[in-house]
Amino acid sequence: MNKIKIAVTGANGQLGQNLKRWYQSQKSQQEWHFFSSAELDITKKDQLKKNFNVHSKFDYIINCAAYTKVDQAESEIESAEKINGLAVKELARVCEQSDIILIHISTDFVFEGNIARPLTETDCTNPINVYGRSKLLGEKELKTQLEKHFILRTGWLYSDLGKNFFTTIQKLAREKEELKVVFDQAGTPTHVSVLIQAILKIIETRSTAFGTYHIANEGLASWYDFAYEILQFSKISTPLIPVLSSEFLTPAKRPHFSVLDKSKFKKEFKVEIPHWKESLKTCF
Repeated sequence: MNKIKIAVTGANGQLGQNLKRWYQSQKSQQEWHFFSSAELDITKKDQLKKNFNVHSKFDYIINCAAYTKVDQAESEIESAEKINGLAVKELARVCEQSDIILIHISTDFVFEGNIARPLTETDCTNPINVYGRSKLLGEKELKTQLEKHFILRTGWLYSDLGKNFFTTIQKLAREKEELKVVFDQAGTPTHVSVLIQAILKIIETRSTAFGTYHIANEGLASWYDFAYEILQFSKISTPLIPVLSSEFLTPAKRPHFSVLDKSKFKKEFKVEIPHWKESLKTCF
């Protein structure tokens, strides 16, 4: 049997870097190819067609390429929609033509965040910022263009690579006399390993249970709770001050409650997911 051939777009982003690190540490039975945005711009149709035509023989594309600057998106609407929405449409078309399964990474920000219970895949989407709307556009375009797809919604993704809440809090705590962090937004800190294991499970099982899934760690926390645990593990004693979102204004609104229900993925793929505090330990 031929090796499964997998392409990763956005390979220099947080998820892409971690996938590459995982691949380099394993003796993988699959053939992986990593494309940075400099090597493959998913907004360019000609580049998509060149790399992912019928002759490339890719079985899967993991789309990690995304516009992720949540606040900046409020003033760069066109760029966010182009990368997170319209480019996904073209990528899906190429996958349809070349019979490639697309694993697309999406976000909890497609929800409004005003329902205080874990959100399921069938709950109504109603994003409250440009970033969320652009990611939802990508989901809709993908569903229209391609049957063979997996949309994996996640949230509060972190690792020790790249710029994210985990690395930022440690940096700021070493530079500042105190830190102010909001405590009235709830979600689930999700270590990148949880998302990677979900992606690998889909590929290794050759699943045809296409559709949308939620994947994140178990449990819930506020940003303040998350920051507190990071500082505890880091043994950094910088005072941490809880503040309301209204005291910490940002250009983009954030959902107040974006905990994801993972029941569908756990049932379909028969997996257990660790609590966020357990995964945080592994990050250290």
